[in-house]
Amino acid sequence: MASIVIRNLDDDLKARLRQRARRHGRSMEEETREILRGVLATETRTGLDFWRSVRHRFAGLDDVWFSIARRSAEAAAAGTPEPPTFG
Repeated sequence: MASIVIRNLDDDLKARLRQRARRHGRSMEEETREILRGVLATETRTGLDFWRSVRHRFAGLDDVWFSIARRSAEAAAAGTPEPPTFG
Protein backbone atom coordinates (compact mmCIF):
# COMPACT_ATOMS: atom_id res chain seq x y z
CA MET A 1 0.00 0.00 0.00
CA ALA A 2 1.13 3.51 -0.76
CA SER A 3 1.52 6.34 1.72
CA ILE A 4 0.86 10.04 1.34
CA VAL A 5 1.94 13.04 3.39
CA ILE A 6 -0.10 16.25 3.35
CA ARG A 7 1.88 19.32 4.31
CA ASN A 8 0.69 22.84 5.09
CA LEU A 9 -2.77 21.72 6.20
CA ASP A 10 -4.76 24.59 7.73
CA ASP A 11 -5.29 24.25 11.47
CA ASP A 12 -9.04 24.76 11.04
CA LEU A 13 -9.24 22.03 8.40
CA LYS A 14 -7.30 19.64 10.59
CA ALA A 15 -9.59 20.36 13.55
CA ARG A 16 -12.68 19.74 11.40
CA LEU A 17 -11.20 16.48 10.15
CA ARG A 18 -10.49 15.42 13.73
CA GLN A 19 -14.10 16.21 14.74
CA ARG A 20 -15.52 14.36 11.76
CA ALA A 21 -13.34 11.32 12.49
CA ARG A 22 -14.45 11.37 16.14
CA ARG A 23 -18.14 11.48 15.08
CA HIS A 24 -17.62 8.45 12.85
CA GLY A 25 -15.51 6.58 15.40
CA ARG A 26 -12.44 6.49 13.18
CA SER A 27 -8.89 7.74 13.27
CA MET A 28 -8.05 10.85 11.26
CA GLU A 29 -6.10 8.67 8.87
CA GLU A 30 -9.03 6.30 8.26
CA GLU A 31 -11.45 9.22 7.94
CA THR A 32 -9.21 10.75 5.28
CA ARG A 33 -9.17 7.45 3.37
CA GLU A 34 -12.97 7.27 3.51
CA ILE A 35 -13.31 10.85 2.26
CA LEU A 36 -10.97 10.13 -0.67
CA ARG A 37 -12.78 6.88 -1.53
CA GLY A 38 -16.13 8.63 -1.53
CA VAL A 39 -15.04 11.59 -3.62
CA LEU A 40 -13.19 9.51 -6.20
CA ALA A 41 -15.98 6.92 -6.47
CA THR A 42 -18.52 9.68 -7.12
CA GLU A 43 -16.25 11.32 -9.69
CA THR A 44 -15.82 8.06 -11.61
CA ARG A 45 -19.54 7.28 -11.62
CA THR A 46 -20.42 10.80 -12.72
CA GLY A 47 -18.00 10.62 -15.64
CA LEU A 48 -19.35 7.25 -16.78
CA ASP A 49 -22.95 8.41 -16.44
CA PHE A 50 -22.19 11.43 -18.59
CA TRP A 51 -20.73 9.34 -21.41
CA ARG A 52 -23.56 6.83 -21.19
CA SER A 53 -26.07 9.64 -21.56
CA VAL A 54 -24.18 11.06 -24.56
CA ARG A 55 -24.07 7.64 -26.23
CA HIS A 56 -27.77 7.11 -25.54
CA ARG A 57 -28.68 10.55 -26.91
CA PHE A 58 -26.88 10.00 -30.22
CA ALA A 59 -27.33 6.22 -30.56
CA GLY A 60 -30.01 6.46 -33.25
CA LEU A 61 -28.10 8.79 -35.52
CA ASP A 62 -26.16 7.60 -38.53
CA ASP A 63 -22.59 8.65 -39.14
CA VAL A 64 -22.21 12.33 -39.90
CA TRP A 65 -19.80 13.39 -42.62
CA PHE A 66 -18.52 16.88 -43.22
CA SER A 67 -17.05 18.02 -46.48
CA ILE A 68 -13.80 19.88 -46.07
CA ALA A 69 -12.84 22.32 -48.78
CA ARG A 70 -9.51 21.66 -50.46
CA ARG A 71 -6.78 24.23 -50.27
CA SER A 72 -5.33 25.71 -53.39
CA ALA A 73 -1.91 24.50 -54.53
CA GLU A 74 -0.40 27.90 -53.69
CA ALA A 75 -1.72 27.89 -50.15
CA ALA A 76 -0.64 24.27 -49.62
CA ALA A 77 2.87 25.06 -50.89
CA ALA A 78 3.11 28.10 -48.62
CA GLY A 79 1.94 26.05 -45.64
CA THR A 80 -0.71 28.58 -44.64
CA PRO A 81 -4.44 28.01 -44.79
CA GLU A 82 -6.63 30.17 -46.97
CA PRO A 83 -9.00 32.44 -45.11
CA PRO A 84 -12.66 31.46 -45.30
CA THR A 85 -14.96 33.27 -47.71
CA PHE A 86 -18.39 34.35 -46.60
CA GLY A 87 -20.08 34.89 -49.91
